Amino acid sequence: MSSTILIADSDPVQCRLLEAMLRRFGYQTEAVETGAAALARLASAGEAPVALLIFDIVLSDMDGMSLQARMREAGLRVPAIVQVQPNSVSLVTSAMRAGAGDFVVKPVGGERLQVSIKNVLRFSALQDEVRRATRREAGAIGFRHIFTRSEDMTRAIRLGERAARAHLPVLIEGETGVGKHLFARAIQGASDRRGKPFLSINCAALPEGEAEALLFGMENGTDRAQGKFSEAHGGTLFLDEVGRLSLDLQLRLLRVIQDGEIESAAGKRPQKIDVRLISATSQNLIEQVKAGLFREDLYYRLNVFPITVPPLRVRPDDIAELSQRFAQRFSAEEGKPVRGLSAEALQLLATYDWPGNVRQLENAIFRAVVLSEGEELGVAEFPQIAARVSGYDVRVPPVPAMAPPLRVPMADQRFDVRDPHLLRLLDDSGHARRLDEVEAELIRFALNHYRGQMSEMARRLGIGRSTLYRKLKDLGLHEGEETAETRPDVAA
Repeated sequence: MSSTILIADSDPVQCRLLEAMLRRFGYQTEAVETGAAALARLASAGEAPVALLIFDIVLSDMDGMSLQARMREAGLRVPAIVQVQPNSVSLVTSAMRAGAGDFVVKPVGGERLQVSIKNVLRFSALQDEVRRATRREAGAIGFRHIFTRSEDMTRAIRLGERAARAHLPVLIEGETGVGKHLFARAIQGASDRRGKPFLSINCAALPEGEAEALLFGMENGTDRAQGKFSEAHGGTLFLDEVGRLSLDLQLRLLRVIQDGEIESAAGKRPQKIDVRLISATSQNLIEQVKAGLFREDLYYRLNVFPITVPPLRVRPDDIAELSQRFAQRFSAEEGKPVRGLSAEALQLLATYDWPGNVRQLENAIFRAVVLSEGEELGVAEFPQIAARVSGYDVRVPPVPAMAPPLRVPMADQRFDVRDPHLLRLLDDSGHARRLDEVEAELIRFALNHYRGQMSEMARRLGIGRSTLYRKLKDLGLHEGEETAETRPDVAA
């Protein structure tokens, strides 16, 4: 799924030319004639997010500065490029100060526009990452920063918002990698402890022999070392994988929760603490209790407000948007020109079951961005994922070395072609397919691959546009699947 660019221009001819140019670059486009319509589209939650706004400095209902001011008032952080006439370049400074990322002079050339789009999107991704890091450091991450289209995840977020308003211990359950740590930060960010200390402890990684001192502190003569509970005073302590605590530490934790105070190891002075406790586990704690590995009384103390974060495999509608966001973020961090993922790559990622959940998806996108050489991540950038999904790898058993290739009977050669983008050359009986069948399949593939850009299709297929239109009509594609991109009067 390519990024969507919104065009706001009162001149229909200029708007049409700009749309055709952007589609050649591989972007999806939408066009409006007024600033009010642009604001309404940017604020619409039910449609695909707009990655970039290109607007004319003078619209029929408002000027570009007014449009940007109203975008700021509405909290619409969408990167923008302003278009100006040659005699209006003096307005560029005002537009840039109002928030535009770059400007182009009408009529803009393709190369200049493409460079401008890349630079603005990359700078916007860097700004998003800086804001994300700032919010993380300030403890200001909230549930509005967690993206989802899933009903299950939406229910979990609503529970989290209710938990944030209460002062009860919260137990977050979910598989490894679903984002329990982010969920805990969102609870604190939505609570009255926002901006206070947030300390995270991975109970599975606590060093043996030092765990008690790290959690509760230590006194040795005149020396006193604070534990994590003391450091988190007034804020939140997040105990990840709480089910991995030893039984001794479980008892100490139970006493702290009951008494609201701690006694450091080897210390004699109890210390009152004010800590919001959020725990998380990827285990089934009830089974742990039955097996005698987790204290039943502690379980009921921690499980006051349980929240289950659903795995990524039951949230397939979230995969595309999360992938695009990760790709933009990592391309900005790594200085790569990647602007998104191809439709085929998104289909592959949506098909995979993601046992490592969001963390695995994030790592896969990071690897793909680092290794990519182009502007779009395709199936080839995800070889490990493709190898695990039926229909995305090719296996052709080799012919035995002693057997002359030309003497091997056709029926004995086994083709296990699983990549949907490869043409099938043999029919079900093992004989070569007819030329017209192969040609029809190739044309259908090219129509989808080049997104209906007829000039590009004709050039790549090595035929004239008129010939291509005739073949599309013969296949029933020209009439039944005609779009603005395939019409002769719009195609570039």
